[in-house]
Formats: sequence, C-alpha cells, structure tokens
Amino acid sequence: MDMWKIDLTKLVDELTYHVESPMIFSTGLFLFLFLAFSAIYLLLRHRTSARLFFVVLFSYYFYYKSSGTYFFLLGVVTCADFFLAARMHRAVKDVHRRLLLACSLLVNLGLLCYFKYTNFFYEMLAPLWGGEFHPLDIFLPVGISFFTFQSLSYTIDVYRRQIEPLHSLLDYAFYVSFFPQLVAGPIVRARDFIPQIRRPLLVTSEMFGRGVFLIVSGLFKKAVISDYISVNFVERIFENPSLYSGVENLFGVYGYALQIYCDFSGYSDMAIGLALLLGFHFPVNFNSPYKSLSVTEFWRRWHISLSSWLRDYLYISLGGNRKGTWRTYVNLFLTMLLGGLWHGASWNFVVWGALHGMVLAVHKFWSRTFLPAMGFEAEDVRKFFSRFPLMVCRIVPWLLTFHFVCFCWIFFRNATFDASLTMLEQIFTHFQPELLPQLVGGYTEVFALMGIGYLLHFLPDSWERWCERGVIRLPLWLQAVLIAAVVYLVIQVKSSDIQPFIYFQF
Repeated sequence: MDMWKIDLTKLVDELTYHVESPMIFSTGLFLFLFLAFSAIYLLLRHRTSARLFFVVLFSYYFYYKSSGTYFFLLGVVTCADFFLAARMHRAVKDVHRRLLLACSLLVNLGLLCYFKYTNFFYEMLAPLWGGEFHPLDIFLPVGISFFTFQSLSYTIDVYRRQIEPLHSLLDYAFYVSFFPQLVAGPIVRARDFIPQIRRPLLVTSEMFGRGVFLIVSGLFKKAVISDYISVNFVERIFENPSLYSGVENLFGVYGYALQIYCDFSGYSDMAIGLALLLGFHFPVNFNSPYKSLSVTEFWRRWHISLSSWLRDYLYISLGGNRKGTWRTYVNLFLTMLLGGLWHGASWNFVVWGALHGMVLAVHKFWSRTFLPAMGFEAEDVRKFFSRFPLMVCRIVPWLLTFHFVCFCWIFFRNATFDASLTMLEQIFTHFQPELLPQLVGGYTEVFALMGIGYLLHFLPDSWERWCERGVIRLPLWLQAVLIAAVVYLVIQVKSSDIQPFIYFQF
C-alpha cells in the first residue's frame, strides 16, 4: 500500500505543471499522454460533439502543462471573441461593428501588451518621473502571441464579412485551443480550419504516413540537431561573445541560424503531423527559407503563417500598396517593425524588425524602379539574374540574403544590444581565421551535425517528397519502428534536459 501511495504521488507530480519543464512534443510524457488520448479519440470518432469536447479538455490540460493556471486566459479570449463576433455579425450599423471589433482588439492586444510589454514600457517611462526601474514580476504565458493572433483573425474576418460566425461555442473553443498548434503555431486561419471541424473523421493511409514522416523529421530537427548544437556550442558563444574570436562568433551565428530553423520548423512539422493523425490539415509553415535569393523571398518561406498574417491583417490594414509608392515603403517598414516587437519586448527585436523592414522596402523600390526599366516584371529576381553567369545569378544573391538574415539573427538572439555590438566587433576586428582548424577539431560532433542540418536543408525539394512517399508506403509496423529509432537516437544524443522550443517565449 505504501508503494502504491508513492507511485501515485509521483504520477500526480508528473501530471502537474512545473515552470521549469513545460510539456512539449519531444518529451516522453507527451508521447505517453498522446497514445492514451488517441485511444479515446478513436472511440469517439462517430460522436462528433463528444470528440470535440474531449479534444478541448485535453488542449486545455496541455496548455495548463505549458503555462499553469494561466490557461484561463485561453478561455477569456475564446468567450470574448466568440460573442463579439456573433454580435458583430448581427449589427446593422458600421459604427457598431467597428466598436465591437475594437473591443476584440482591446481584449487580445490588451492581454498581449500587459504580459509582454508592461516592463518594456515601464523601463522607458521610468526616467521621465525620475524613478528607478524595478521590473514587475509578470509571467509570460506560453504561446499567448499565437492564440491571440489566431483568434483575432476570426473576428477580423467576420468584420470584413469574409466568413460567417460560428453558432457553437464548443466549435470555436476547439478552433482556438486545438493543441498541436496552440503554443507555437502555425497560426491557422479560421476560414481554413473551421470547415474541417465537423467533417466526419477520416485519416487516410496517405495522411497517416505523411503525419509520421513530419513527426519523425520534426523530432530529428528539434531534438537531435537543434538541441545538440545549442547546448554544446551556440549557447556558449552567445553567453560570452567577448571571450571568443571572430571566427568562433561567426560560426556561432551560423549555428544559431540553423538552430532556430530546426527548432521552429521542427515544431511546425510535428504540429502539422499530429494534426494529420487526428484528421486535420494545416498549411505549410516553412519552405526551405535559407534557399532564398532575396529578403522578400525569405519572408515568403519563413514562418509563412505569421508573415501572411502580418500581410493580410496589418500591412493591408495600414493601406498596403493602395496609398501610393512611398506609403507602400512606409507600410512595409512599419509592418516588420511591429512584427519584430511581436517577438518580444526588447530593443534587439525592434532593431531586428527595423532591419528587415528597411531591406524589404529597398527591395520593393529596386524591383519597381529598375526591373521594369530593363524589361522584367516587378520582383522577378530569378529571371533577372538568369542573364548572368551561374555564380552571379544564384550564388551572389543567395550569399547576400543568407548573410543579411544571419546578421539580423545576431540582434534577435542576444539578450542585450551591447552583446550584439560586442559580437559584431569580434567578427570584424578580431576574426583570427587561423583558429578555424582548432575550432572544428574541438567541436567535431557539433560541426558534423551542422553540416548534416544544412545539407538536408539545401537538398532538392524532390528528394524530400521522395522520402515522404517512401514513408507513406511503409507498413504500419515499419512506421512504428521508424519512430522508435528516432526516439532512440534522441535519447542517445541528449546531453541535458530537452530544451524548450525557442518560440515558446513569444
């Protein structure tokens, strides 16, 4: 009996929220819970409302394991936007509809501003009244930026009369809280997801196989490549850039560029794969972004759900390209500036967004002014460069784009602006290339994984589709063996506790 009490206590403790270990897809606990969840999910496959209610309960528990008691915020956003959208749809006067939309913006952006930006603005304003800045103890709920943006897309679409509001609070709660994409995206549009909610549950062999492929590839990218190079190399460089030479700092930046890609795209792959196993389709969120030949192309390939959200709900709302040429450039800059601030309350994020905004505006100006004069369509960069030799037409624009993105990652990753400047100073004034052989020799495993990561990223898309089709054709037992093999590999290379997903902080 005493043994049973001890085990029960451990079980309760394991199922309780702990701030130092939020639940993520790559943990054994989630695998165990998902297997139990799947069994009940299948039992309810012919009872749609009961199945939706069960998924909502599990999603709220999943969010509790990620952010503790702050899961109630999810309920606040869900109820507020559901009833505001319903009232908005019934309103006859435009002024009433605009007022209801403003209320939705106030609820969502108000929560976002309080939890993410209170200390940021407090620190800026404190000197105005001669006070000292003492940061308030405000906990940032995991993924609050994602579910507030997702819910806002629903109310804005209803306001624009692009969709009809839902009549069931359960359906809307399912849409907002669906656990695969709840805490780190992708940001799923209401008009894409809502029609799937009450369809008969159908998971074809192709959906299941593709889901397994995405989960396996996502787990490998996140828990093998990203976590290993982060713990064993990238974190050391960024924690004390002044202690390392310029060449070490540069490869630390290259490592972080790969780390953040593998971390975030790995999470997105697993989210899309899990959704497929449950019978739902999510849009692609990453499309080999480091293959881009321009920053504009990069943002069409990187975090596609966020970049398209900013375009449709912020850039267009600011006027888009409808207010004249110069206003278009200003709108691009402001969109990216606010996009940078969305990632966090730090001047580093502001600089990161501003840099991307300026280059996007410059690229827009170049494509509108010079390409048409040379007989090319606007933004037809690839066609323009096809006139030049191979090195110029592909390698030069790729090198420029990749290194600009890496340059911006320096500000994105560092905790302070001074640390970013220190890293840049080391790279440009204390490079010491003669240390490269020693660096590679001292971090053999890290550089091997970095090489594998970049190689997989730059492989032709047809190779990935070939691998995906191969996994789809495998019998179920071999798909299970494949998952087990990747889990075993994760266990073998894990040098510390599994690292939280980078985008949990946003």
